[in-house]
Amino acid sequence: MDKHEFLEVEHPIIQAPMAGVQDSTLALAVSAAGALGSLPCAMLSHEALKKELEILKSQTNNPININFFCHTPPTPNIDAENNWRKALQPFFNEFGIDPNDIPDGPSREPFSHNIADILEDFKPTIISFHFGLPAKDLLQRVNGWGTKIISSATTIEEALWLEANGADGIIAQGLEAGGHRGMFLSKDLNTQMGTFALLPQIVRRVNVPVIAAGGIADEHGVASALELGASAVQIGTAYLLCNEANVTPLYRTALKSDTAHQTAITNVFSGRPARGIINRVISELGPISTQTPEFPLALTAISALRSKAEAEGSSDFSPLWSGQNTSGCKEISATELTKQLALGVRGI
Repeated sequence: MDKHEFLEVEHPIIQAPMAGVQDSTLALAVSAAGALGSLPCAMLSHEALKKELEILKSQTNNPININFFCHTPPTPNIDAENNWRKALQPFFNEFGIDPNDIPDGPSREPFSHNIADILEDFKPTIISFHFGLPAKDLLQRVNGWGTKIISSATTIEEALWLEANGADGIIAQGLEAGGHRGMFLSKDLNTQMGTFALLPQIVRRVNVPVIAAGGIADEHGVASALELGASAVQIGTAYLLCNEANVTPLYRTALKSDTAHQTAITNVFSGRPARGIINRVISELGPISTQTPEFPLALTAISALRSKAEAEGSSDFSPLWSGQNTSGCKEISATELTKQLALGVRGI
């Protein structure tokens, strides 16, 4: 299958779904340039999801990638939560936070039949998943719409598992990528590889299209990934400063700083490994802490610190998700950035 046929767009470029910093506006801007825009849905309520889908349906006939998590929600553990709050207590003291007054943190809802009910009329061209794949009955339902299914693999083993379990395409997520690692067969970070080591190995082992993700920030990176056998590329970090991204002023300042390239894979924000710009809480509690509750339960306590710190003009407790390569970040329209990235497709 040709790369263009697979995504059903002009350019084999996917804008990475980035929960918390974008909505349909960014997806539509990318789509307008002939690439595949994405809508992250893991943090959306059912009502918000319906609204975003209606916006997409009314404003474009082009394909849009609809993205979901498919983790297993953990059972709350009082001891684990208490240990986590004990680790955060010095920060609570500093900001005058009473742990007993902390409201529930942001949720991360995995893909479900209730969500599929909402998608039924929309029938997206592509749905992407993070953290593996949902149950077989859900996959069969999605396949019945004629929807293509893609998911992230961070190892060769995960890629083979995804292909064997129904993925129509595989995102080879390299170690450089920003945000949450898509790893799901192992929690061992030593299994993780860089994009240009992982990509050709997955390409050789699977028979479905492979999408390169991680560290690709300009047209030269796009060309290199395609030359190594990728059917397409997925790019996230480069879009963070675009006009259509909902990135806070504090986050933008961090991305534009001289230390933006200093990132780490950390679990202190959500309980699951994710790459972000190093700030105070990563330095003092992590990068990897053994005291975090299971994903996404760690969010509750640390979100209270984030809110207080941001109100005082500090991003010390904010998840500043970013890949290792911020050199492609530009304060322009995502439509224009996509056109520049597409220059790397020529001649491949």
